[in-house]
Amino acid sequence: MRRVLTLSAVVAATVLLVFGAAGAAGAVAAPGDLTTPEAGNVVSDVAVAETSAECESAADNELVGCWNGYHYSDDLDIDQGDGLTEAELESLTFRKMARIEHLRERPFESEVDVDTLTREEFQADWEGDGEETDAEAEFNRWNDGVWKALFVVGEDESSAEAIDSVFGGAVAGFYSPAEERVVIVTDEDEELQISGSTLVHELAHAMQDQYHDLGDQRYTGATQDADLAVDGIVEGEVVYLEERYDERCDGNWTCLGEPDSDGGGAGAGDLNFGILQTVLQPYSDGPLYAADLFEADGWDAVNETMNDPPETTSEVIHREPDYETAEIAFEDTATNGWETYPNQGVDGAETAGEASMFVMFWYQAFEYGAPTLAADRESAVNVHLDVDEELRTRTAYNYAHAATDGWAGDELYPYRNDADDGERDGYVWVTEWRTEEDAAEFHQTYLRMVEHHGAERLDDGVLDVEDGEFRGAYGVEHEGTTVTIAHAPTADDVFDLRPGLDPTEAETDDGDENGADDGTDGDDETDDDITTPGEADDAADDESFDGQAPGLGVVTALVAFLVAALLARRE
Repeated sequence: MRRVLTLSAVVAATVLLVFGAAGAAGAVAAPGDLTTPEAGNVVSDVAVAETSAECESAADNELVGCWNGYHYSDDLDIDQGDGLTEAELESLTFRKMARIEHLRERPFESEVDVDTLTREEFQADWEGDGEETDAEAEFNRWNDGVWKALFVVGEDESSAEAIDSVFGGAVAGFYSPAEERVVIVTDEDEELQISGSTLVHELAHAMQDQYHDLGDQRYTGATQDADLAVDGIVEGEVVYLEERYDERCDGNWTCLGEPDSDGGGAGAGDLNFGILQTVLQPYSDGPLYAADLFEADGWDAVNETMNDPPETTSEVIHREPDYETAEIAFEDTATNGWETYPNQGVDGAETAGEASMFVMFWYQAFEYGAPTLAADRESAVNVHLDVDEELRTRTAYNYAHAATDGWAGDELYPYRNDADDGERDGYVWVTEWRTEEDAAEFHQTYLRMVEHHGAERLDDGVLDVEDGEFRGAYGVEHEGTTVTIAHAPTADDVFDLRPGLDPTEAETDDGDENGADDGTDGDDETDDDITTPGEADDAADDESFDGQAPGLGVVTALVAFLVAALLARRE
């Protein structure tokens, strides 16, 4: 069954995503900060190939830095301008395996097959035969409730179609643990050209699989938040390796030039940026999380975390391995035909988590101009770009804000009511926070978001949105450290869903410490003054953006991200 994203959908996929240019200064794994094999940090019981002369054949594969006769320092006379031959792809693969061994300080245990698949073939496999089974229909309806609660898809939209828009046209390659092979997704009717970074990324996942078994259940979270958290270390380690690899390419390694093709990814109009930025979280916070582990206790710390992955995105966002959560005490009190989906999620519930909740507020600011993370649209959108540390190979994004800091747990229950031959949908979302102040911050921000869509407060305290993508009734209650949200088509339905709900107004109406207020900016069009990820680094460097931006996957003119046209590039 297709889940929302990450390993449970396409295991260890490299996604064609769009990033701004990230400067090396201040980046994780900056020159001079690395503990390298040359500096003596080599596993003592593993033999290392010091020179190319030691790598004569496959018999030398037990040496770290050797694979099938290729040494990590070897130069290859390969120009993929006119396409790669099978022999060239093989040579390139072997050298990259040797280089990954050298950086990761351990050997591959076995050969890794590398195959190609056209984008058309991949999309056909991803989308299936187009016939929705009853089980898929139930899951999709349940999942619609999750993404509607996150204000990422509207009442008339399909979450499955929105997810497909991100993954179907935006995957550059993937590693399959079941088949133990790397698959590179290419454009049809073109000479074979690949991004060196895609191959590095997927081969690194292959090494992870050989040591940790990526097909193990511990690498598939039971909830959306758990999925993203697991990827915080799975993708984090791999991207951290790419950071180190990229530094060598700037130094004494010769590296493959990037493809000439503009690629075949989806266009900007096809992508749901709320889903996109949710998917990006492990690739942004993960490598910084992995870097902290490495700097504290070397690869042993990374290995230990791979064996016992993070359970929440909060742990990765804040780099707190012992991040504490709270139990959610939920009792289904719905009446008049409202039912949960006991066979979906965890007993009918999803856990959205801090990363997804941050993106909810950010996306509403970006797409609809809601005063969520700041009082004006431009400032609210740019919160996502305000980072303390940068990455070499992609733009890092911020997923922390007072509106969602202090998250301690949540359970989101989509509901359905098919009485009288009709279909009504709703949800009850119970969120728990570390302090009452944290809960109040989330409560106030959520109310501003709903009010931005024209909500009218009824006598019973319910917020009623008469029309639009997020129409319906919202009952929002803040009590202590708990904020409970119930949504249904009408106010009566809200109280059928949650009979004891006592909707409350925000504690203050004059803004908060982040400068947000309870008004709207009156402008639902994209603001030309919004700084996009690509523009953020340009503003810092006072240089014009040239269209070449490090991204996640391959060099490609993939989409126009946010407002500006950005390209993804990776080595």
